[in-house]
Amino acid sequence: MKQLKSKLKQFATDRNWEQFHSPKNLSMALTKECAELMEIFQWKTTDESELGQLSNVDIYRIKEEIGDVTIYLVMLCERLGVDPIRAALNKIQENTRKYPIPNSRNSCKKYVDLD
Repeated sequence: MKQLKSKLKQFATDRNWEQFHSPKNLSMALTKECAELMEIFQWKTTDESELGQLSNVDIYRIKEEIGDVTIYLVMLCERLGVDPIRAALNKIQENTRKYPIPNSRNSCKKYVDLD
């Protein structure tokens, strides 16, 4: 993560792009890249979206879009002083409370709709 952050900072600094990397712009770019990732799967069935069913071209495109999503997410985290690993671990802990195993196992209901 440290190396990725350093490379991203240097890339932006070399091009004087930090001026464009407001949290607003980074979050919008992140959303756009997520949409491009979703587009790859848009007309596929659930089975067709599985690893063994995807073409080499699809896998290449998925890797590219995941790279873009990761870049913008890391840049946004850096800009806002958020540790993405800590944020994810905290969210897992929160979801563990919201989705207790007895109530949520084999269910895709939102936590407010669980019995």
